[in-house]
Amino acid sequence: MCFQTEACTCNRSLASVLLASQKTPTIDSCRTHISTGFNWLRFTILLAERIVNGHLKDLTSDQRADCFVFDDSLYSKTGYKKTELTAKVFDHVSMTYKKGFRMMTMGWTDGSSFVPIASSLLSSKNDQNVIGTTKKIDKRTIAAKRRIMAQSKGTDVVIQLLDQALKAGLTAKYVMFDTWFSNPHQIVQISQRGLNVIAMVKKSSKITYEFEEKRMNVKQIFNACKKRRGRSRYLLSVPVKVGDLAKDGAQIDARIVCVRNRSNRKDWIALICTDMTIDEN
Repeated sequence: MCFQTEACTCNRSLASVLLASQKTPTIDSCRTHISTGFNWLRFTILLAERIVNGHLKDLTSDQRADCFVFDDSLYSKTGYKKTELTAKVFDHVSMTYKKGFRMMTMGWTDGSSFVPIASSLLSSKNDQNVIGTTKKIDKRTIAAKRRIMAQSKGTDVVIQLLDQALKAGLTAKYVMFDTWFSNPHQIVQISQRGLNVIAMVKKSSKITYEFEEKRMNVKQIFNACKKRRGRSRYLLSVPVKVGDLAKDGAQIDARIVCVRNRSNRKDWIALICTDMTIDEN
């Protein structure tokens, strides 16, 4: 098992690790690497739990905030016709559709160290966008569960990975992600698991928050409030309520903070935090 552990932590394939190592690989290690029945997702989560709780937690001060981080990136594939579940996925950087997968990654950080916890290749839920081959597999197997996860919504995969990490014993004070996963339903779901959320807010007219007993989107909130002048570190900070009792089943308190965009000083970005005790600065 040491070969698999080294391959996961040094970002190299098992073959590269074996060539660089002076140890003789065992038959069990090779069988484990090619086995489709081995639960690699659970293995990486348990490995991260051992590293974080066994080594890094003791080195991290209680005053330092640790958090789970979620992000997805494009995983392009050239030989897509023979790769199972390859699909046309949207690339947020180029704003175009490309052939491959979206790599959903979950990690743990305390601001100084970063430990990858789990990852999942996401295909498309729409069968018309799937251009790779498909196979019929027994739904009771681990391989079938991973294929079902690959064709699930990205927001649902975030909750699945988070639940598995919490079940394994990993803990954090906050969950962080970008605008792609930032919606009221997602924030309410994570808050119900006892975690606070820090995320960027999507400037969408369809996503609304309760502000001064009115349903308003973030642009309307920004335009309705007086901004701070001078060289302040933020432009606006207002308390809101996130979620809808009818749709989400609960409402939680949060704070939206608007700051200047460093890339464009005339533009602004909005952040949301469910921990009301944090200072804006």
